[in-house]
Amino acid sequence: MKSPRKTQFLIALALLVSGLLCLSGRLLAQEPPAAPIPKVPQDVPPQPQAKPQDTQIPANQQNPSDSQTTLKFSVNYVFSPVTVKDREGRLVADLTRNEFRVFDDGAEQRIEFFSAEAFPLSVVVLLDNDLKTKDAEQVESSLSAIVGGLSSNDEAFVCRFDMNFHPGKGFTRDQDRLVTELHRTRLSVDRPDAAGPDPGGPYSSGPTINGQSAITPGAPPAAASTVILGDKSTKALDDAVYEASQLLKDRGRDRRKIIFLISDGENGKTNHYTYDNTVKELLRYGISVYSLGVGGGFYERKFSRLQSYAHDTGGDVFYAAKRNSLENLYSRVTEQARNQYTLGYNPRGNDKAKDYHTIEVRVRREGLSILTREGYYSVTGPR
Repeated sequence: MKSPRKTQFLIALALLVSGLLCLSGRLLAQEPPAAPIPKVPQDVPPQPQAKPQDTQIPANQQNPSDSQTTLKFSVNYVFSPVTVKDREGRLVADLTRNEFRVFDDGAEQRIEFFSAEAFPLSVVVLLDNDLKTKDAEQVESSLSAIVGGLSSNDEAFVCRFDMNFHPGKGFTRDQDRLVTELHRTRLSVDRPDAAGPDPGGPYSSGPTINGQSAITPGAPPAAASTVILGDKSTKALDDAVYEASQLLKDRGRDRRKIIFLISDGENGKTNHYTYDNTVKELLRYGISVYSLGVGGGFYERKFSRLQSYAHDTGGDVFYAAKRNSLENLYSRVTEQARNQYTLGYNPRGNDKAKDYHTIEVRVRREGLSILTREGYYSVTGPR
């Protein structure tokens, strides 16, 4: 016979087992929780977000392939390349944003973008095709040295001019191809005034019969077929610079756009475009002219046009009398053009009614000279 204590223990154990079996049955009878519903259906691709409109993005923060689309803007956001030199003409590369001041139509502006980084170049090498023989030979023999001043990201377009503009084979970044093109470039040379036909020669007055004109008997002798222009220049320098600007205007704002003008500075009266119209086009598209004067034009005061283009567009002017000087100057030009400060601002307080606006850039450090364009024209597209 079982003891009462043992009986009570067995009863309690039986009740505990029974309770556990009931609880397990209820848990098994419940429905499993439903899987969470995804917020975006798996078979529907996410929709792209709309891009903000009229966003001002500095050029050097863009991909080069996007520069022609993303840098269109509705406000006249201005970027101004600036070259700073010391008293010895050396580039100054350690200035900071706070050392610059910018004035637009006399109103000081807040510099919203600042960069001292090097920019790739888009260069039109514009060669005078009507130099004196000695000058042309020096230029020809030095041309391949231009490539030494270009980087792999730069692009160049070789053109010539005389009375007409002669474009080359287009922009290229292939330095081997550029060297070949420059090696093959041959400049025409001016010739001494040609004498007219020999008065006694067979073509002095056209065909004759018994000493009389076969075309109009009894008529006076025909004029000589060679027209002598003497010292008058027939070069159209202004037209050439204008045409070069058209080649550069659509290059991206993530590039420095320059015309490398190599000439003796002579300019005729046959230009279709005026100097003022040409400069306006250069400023509208942010193109700088770097002039390299060759020959004796400096002493004859024929370099004034070269100086004016450089001064008004924020470029620079150099002079060379020897081949070695030319080769050294090529690398100086490209180095200076590439390594400029870039200041950007959204104009405030200037005269909105004007098409042309003046720019003045100052630095707080003493003893420095500044090269920058003196103004700009309002535009609503890429510049």
